[in-house]
Amino acid sequence: MKSLNSFSKEQIISKIRFENPWWEKSEIDDYYSTMKKRLYFDLFSPLVYEKSVKRAVVLMGPRRVGKTVMLFHLVQDLIDNGVSPKRICYLSIENPIYNGLSLEELLHRFLDVTNQTPSEEHYIIFDEIQYLKDWEVHLKTLVDSYHKIKFIVSGSAAAALKLKSNESGAGRFTDFMLPPLTFHEYIDLKGLSNLITLREKEWKGHIGNYFHTDDIEEFNNHFIDYINYGGYPEVSLSTEIQSNPGRYIRNDIVDKVLLRDLPSLYGIKDVQELNSLFTTIAYNSGNEFTYEQLSISSGVAKNTIKRYIEYLEAAFLIRVINKIDQNSKKFKRATSFKIYLTNPSLRSALFAPIDKTDDFIGNMVETAIFSQWGHNTGFTPYYARWKSGEVDIVSLSAEKQKPLWAVEIKWSNRFVKSLSKLSNIKSFCQKNNLDRTLVTTLNIEEIKDDDGITYDFTPSSLYCYTVGRNAIERKLNLTMAITH
Repeated sequence: MKSLNSFSKEQIISKIRFENPWWEKSEIDDYYSTMKKRLYFDLFSPLVYEKSVKRAVVLMGPRRVGKTVMLFHLVQDLIDNGVSPKRICYLSIENPIYNGLSLEELLHRFLDVTNQTPSEEHYIIFDEIQYLKDWEVHLKTLVDSYHKIKFIVSGSAAAALKLKSNESGAGRFTDFMLPPLTFHEYIDLKGLSNLITLREKEWKGHIGNYFHTDDIEEFNNHFIDYINYGGYPEVSLSTEIQSNPGRYIRNDIVDKVLLRDLPSLYGIKDVQELNSLFTTIAYNSGNEFTYEQLSISSGVAKNTIKRYIEYLEAAFLIRVINKIDQNSKKFKRATSFKIYLTNPSLRSALFAPIDKTDDFIGNMVETAIFSQWGHNTGFTPYYARWKSGEVDIVSLSAEKQKPLWAVEIKWSNRFVKSLSKLSNIKSFCQKNNLDRTLVTTLNIEEIKDDDGITYDFTPSSLYCYTVGRNAIERKLNLTMAITH
C-alpha cells in the first residue's frame, strides 16, 4: 500500500540533515548554545547516560518551559563528552514532512543517511512525540528491538496521563518532568545570583540553608517580574515578549493546550466550556472553590467540572490543594478545596500584569510559593480551615499524619508589629504542638517569641526563592549520590 506521506525520500532526507547541523560542524546552532542551561539539566542528563538499564527517557512538561532547548543542550553535552556527532539524531515529530512515518522508519532513514547500522551505539531524540498516534507502542518496540540505541523523547504534559495509564511503557520508560521555572532558576537565568548570600538558620536543632539579600527592594522587584513573566524562559529573557505576554502565552500555550491537546486526548467536544472554566480558575488562583460554585459560575455540570479539573491537572496547568481541619484531620468528603495555577505568569498573561500594590497580589504571592512546592517530588501540601480561621500551608508526616510545620503567607509587615493578628496560626500551632512557625512578610526579617511560639518572619520573595532552590539542590544531591 502506498505511504500516506506525500513527501519524496529526498525531501525527508534533506529535512533530517537540516535538523542535525552538528553532523557537519560538530556543534549545535548559536541560537541554542548561547542560551543558559536550566538548572534541571544536571538532573535530566544522567538519565540519558545511564547504560545499565535499557529504558527510553521521556522528557515531559507543559509547553514552552524549555524542553526542546534542553534537548539541544543535551546534544552538545553528548558531543563534548566524546560521542560522535553523527551518532546523535534529532527529529521533531510535529513537522508535517514526517506524517505517516513510524518511529522505526524514521530511525532507518537516519541510519541510511549516515551510512550506519543499528548494532552501533546511537542517541535518537524524538521531539514533540505526542503528535504520533500510539507513540508509546512504537517506542516500546524500539526499546525492545535496538539494545545499543538510547531513545530520548519529549512530549507536552497533556500526554502525561495517557502515558501513565498505558501499561505498554512499564519498565521501558523513565519519565522526567520539566516544570515551569522556579524563582531560583529565574534569578540564575537572569544573572542575578549576586543578589543572594547564603546564611545558616537553626530550625528545631537542625541547621538549614537560609538565603539573604542586602537589597530586598530590588529583590522584590524581580519577584514581581517573576510573578508576571517568570514561568517561561523565553518570556523571562525577552522584553519584546514581555510587552505583550498575553499574545505569546495565550496563543502558544493556553490555546494549544485547551483547544487542541486536551480535546484530542480526552475527546472533549465543548472546548468553550473548558476554556471558560480555566479562565475562571486562573483569575481566582489561590481561592477556595466548590464544585457547586464552579458549576453555577461557569454553567458547566458538576461531574463535567470534576473531569475538566483532572484534565487541567494532568496538563500541569493547575494544582488542587486539599483541606484539613484545625486538628489536622482530613475531610472524608472534600466539598471545598483550593486551586492554584502551577505558574503565576499564566494569570498575568491572560488578564494583565500586576504590581506590588495590586488587590490580587496576595493570591499571586501564594501562587508563586505553591508553584515552588510543586518542584518537591512526593511532597503534598495542605491548607487548614475551620470555622473561625485558616492557615495557608501545612505539611503532614506520612506516617502519623501529624503536622510537621505550618506557614502563613503575607505580603505585609503589619503582623511583625502586631502578633495578636496572628491568632489563626497561633491556635493551630497550639492545637498541634508546634512551637515554631514561619510567617512571610513584605521585606522584614526577624524572629520573635510569644506565648511559647517562635515566629520566624521572612520576606515572601526570599521564602519563594529558598523553597525553589532547596527543591532543586535536594534532587541534585540525590542524583549525585545515586550516580556515584
